[in-house]
Amino acid sequence: MTGNQPDHQQSAHEPKHKKDLTRRKVVVAGAGAAVAVGAGGTLAASGAFAGETSTTATSSSTSTASEVCYKLTSETTEGPYYIDADKIRQDITEDKEGIPLTLRLKVIDSETCKPIANAAVDIWHCDALGIYSGYESSSTGGGTAPTDAPSGTPSGTPTGEPPSGAPTGGTGGGVHQEPTDDERYLRGTWKTDKHGQVTFRTVFPGWYRGRCVHIHTKVHVNGEWTEAGYEGGNTCHTGQFFFDEESVLASAEVEPYSTSTTERTTLTEDTIYDQSGTTGGLLKLTYNKKNIAKGVIGSLTMGVDPDATNDNN
Repeated sequence: MTGNQPDHQQSAHEPKHKKDLTRRKVVVAGAGAAVAVGAGGTLAASGAFAGETSTTATSSSTSTASEVCYKLTSETTEGPYYIDADKIRQDITEDKEGIPLTLRLKVIDSETCKPIANAAVDIWHCDALGIYSGYESSSTGGGTAPTDAPSGTPSGTPTGEPPSGAPTGGTGGGVHQEPTDDERYLRGTWKTDKHGQVTFRTVFPGWYRGRCVHIHTKVHVNGEWTEAGYEGGNTCHTGQFFFDEESVLASAEVEPYSTSTTERTTLTEDTIYDQSGTTGGLLKLTYNKKNIAKGVIGSLTMGVDPDATNDNN
């Protein structure tokens, strides 16, 4: 890292999990490897992001300066598998197999519609078979089906309750657990630019019992980027991103997703997603409908209150 810009990864020890997000500190991981910034080397920022509905001021006396131009993005549970900003990087794939996913996010003040620069955005999610790094022994993903088991696209409503310790639906979404291993794939933190935009490269998530396909996120603001990472500030948003059924069904036809034997919860059955579309975290997805394996681009604008604290842990 040079100055306040997290342009490169540096050597560092893996930090222990810290629950105190008011003095949170993230440590750059890696051994001098350059950060991958997407196909083509740069990530061009588009002005049109999913869900943005800015209001144009008029001379009408009914317009006021306090008029809200964007809805707050829904807050959701942190879930049991959060690790406090363990790696400063945009490409979080490591060696995990799956459909390439480029995640383009924008963070704005929900009241003023102004972009929020220099925010620290965390994302983390399971791999194609429903396993979380850091919690491989307690995740409940599904591997390759045995020879006498049925194959094909997982579907239908799960029966019974998820096993103890598994990430679940419901109001609580699971109590935080301490990591059980040192793996950190499909986790990362990056800084929003002056337009409030940040882009990650990862893979399309799989699913596990009791939850639809999703990605977790946190947005931290009012802190400081230092040579060690990001310190202080407040967590103004804790949420999840969701995928429409059409894309999930398409992904389930592609290996390794197609080898999963785990029953899948649909978007409408999920108890965390609030069914409100982009406000609830539903991504706008772009991909070749005839060949999703080539890759997916997901985008969303997050309207947040930078003065709020939403740890949701």
